[in-house]
Amino acid sequence: MAEVLDGKKISTEIRQELAREVKEFTTHTSTEPKLAAILVGDDPASQVYVRNKERACAKVGILSQLHRLPSSTKESDLIGLINELNQDDTVHGILVQLPLPSHISQQNILDQINPYKDVDAFHPENVGLLAQGRPRFVPCTPHGCLQLLIRNGIKVSGMHVVVLGRSEIVGKPLAAMLAQRKLLYGDEFTNATVTICHSRTTNLPELTRQADILIAAIGHPKFVTAEMVKKGVVAIDVGINRIDDTLVGDLEFDSVEKKASYITPVPGGVGPMTITMLLKNTLVAAKLQRA
Repeated sequence: MAEVLDGKKISTEIRQELAREVKEFTTHTSTEPKLAAILVGDDPASQVYVRNKERACAKVGILSQLHRLPSSTKESDLIGLINELNQDDTVHGILVQLPLPSHISQQNILDQINPYKDVDAFHPENVGLLAQGRPRFVPCTPHGCLQLLIRNGIKVSGMHVVVLGRSEIVGKPLAAMLAQRKLLYGDEFTNATVTICHSRTTNLPELTRQADILIAAIGHPKFVTAEMVKKGVVAIDVGINRIDDTLVGDLEFDSVEKKASYITPVPGGVGPMTITMLLKNTLVAAKLQRA
């Protein structure tokens, strides 16, 4: 039976560390780190995420401001707001909550954010720096996954990691991070052998069964079953899927748990870590802009 990796517990530990760092930074610079979030429309899940981010900011001493815009907002008006925030020296991080309404180009909007304020690390400049192994910001969800491994003493170097999913937000950046020799912030946890799988992968179960560490980020509820993993696997579940009123991950938790050595739950696994890494990036952004 697997040991369940408690994302809430690890997240709390990191936030306590961040609160001390933020206090020290503010004391020495008289600058309070600030995160500006933009929410377009009234998507219920997005509203919950933004509210959780506001609360998390307050708990570690980071200022936050929320810009609520109607779903009918023109792309040009949204770009205008981002440009204003880019020019505002009191704002250190800018977050555009996704998804955006269909009439707005997501990529075009993300490209408008000042790369030094791009705390989600979605701007092409930051993606390129990550690929070269010298990230300005480490993407939030991938970094949350890796911190769960690091802080539980789980070896990554030399391991075969299978990443199930190739999204720009999780799969691709996570694979790039895992293959690096080393990343920023002094975390020497990479040097993995990485395989990326996706919906067009042939013989998928054969590949997932080779994984020492399996990271499921494919967006299909309970997709990974016990037959798709080997005994002793470390199973990290990034999926958040709603079935009726219940949240479930991409792993069939009950069956995979019986074969894994470690497993993350949904909710309470990677989710809390994502917001914590956003706080980390906001502090990093404030330090970079003071340098």
